[in-house]
Amino acid sequence: MRRGVAELPLHGGSAPKWLFERMRKLSRAITQIIIEEYGEIEFLRRISDPFWFQSLGCVLGFDWHSSGLTTTLCAALKEGIRGMERDLGIYIAGGKGKTSRKTPEEIEFYSLKSGAPGNRLVYASRMAAKVDSAGLQDGYQLYHHTFFFTKEGEWAVVQQGMNPETKWARRYHWLSEDITDFVIEPHKAILCDYKGDVLNMVDRKSKKTQEISVEISKEPPDKIARELKKIRELHLEAHHPILYTDIDPKRIERILLKTYENPPKDFEALLGREGIGPKTIRALALISEVAYGAEPSYKDPVSYSFAHGGKDGHPYPINRAHYDKSIETLERAIKEAKIGRREKLDALKRLGRIWM
Repeated sequence: MRRGVAELPLHGGSAPKWLFERMRKLSRAITQIIIEEYGEIEFLRRISDPFWFQSLGCVLGFDWHSSGLTTTLCAALKEGIRGMERDLGIYIAGGKGKTSRKTPEEIEFYSLKSGAPGNRLVYASRMAAKVDSAGLQDGYQLYHHTFFFTKEGEWAVVQQGMNPETKWARRYHWLSEDITDFVIEPHKAILCDYKGDVLNMVDRKSKKTQEISVEISKEPPDKIARELKKIRELHLEAHHPILYTDIDPKRIERILLKTYENPPKDFEALLGREGIGPKTIRALALISEVAYGAEPSYKDPVSYSFAHGGKDGHPYPINRAHYDKSIETLERAIKEAKIGRREKLDALKRLGRIWM
């Protein structure tokens, strides 16, 4: 598999209807072929591979280096397999903006139909979003969350955050089979061309800070508020990633009252608790560092091929006739394979090996 780097600047506009309809059809054909040849788990593995995902977006003709590739490609995949989920064994929930907030109910809907472990999948979706908004604080606000899963309970997540100041987007990939702990380096990969100041509470080096944060959350809230007030009176270094101006002792005291009354067993339980957001995690990390000497990690964990052109004309305009021919070729190969005539699919596989 070819590998490279993609910058993801924020681009305005949307995919024209004529292009999105073709993206939907071609993505459906490609999905069918992958699942037919390699199975559902391999499809999840490829979706969670940021370079393969980027290449798929390029094959479908979207802007190769824009943030819109993520949202439009996920939408095309979701719409492409609509009505075929049971036959393919793959279900897709969520999307961009308001649609992302419907992810839990969509997971539950498909789980009732397929027998998938809905509660566990909803939890995985929620924790992935919670980690990338509060556990890893890198300045990117999540606005897109797509959840791919099978009836057996395997899953992958592709979600994206936006930084309005730098005008860059950051994409986060997750794969269930690679995760042993939701709060210890759980990502498959994170794609962005810009590194910045972050609070990385899910870095392995933050383990001690996680443990102390949990213990602090079990203390009387008024005691924690007093600690924060003391810290605000200290002179922190100008370059310190967490500023005392970020902390509101009264607000934190109100939130921690819930954890004091119902103590979390570990950092995953703390992070997953309703009401525990970025500011609370920052406050706990700051107390852990200043009062207990447990410094969290401030390491930024962030680490793309054209077939049909791009919608913005780069590197060349999309040729609709050629695009339609690609869809027709794949769809015919799929239909013939179903009746035992695999010559075209086998030819495509051989062609793929030549270019790898």
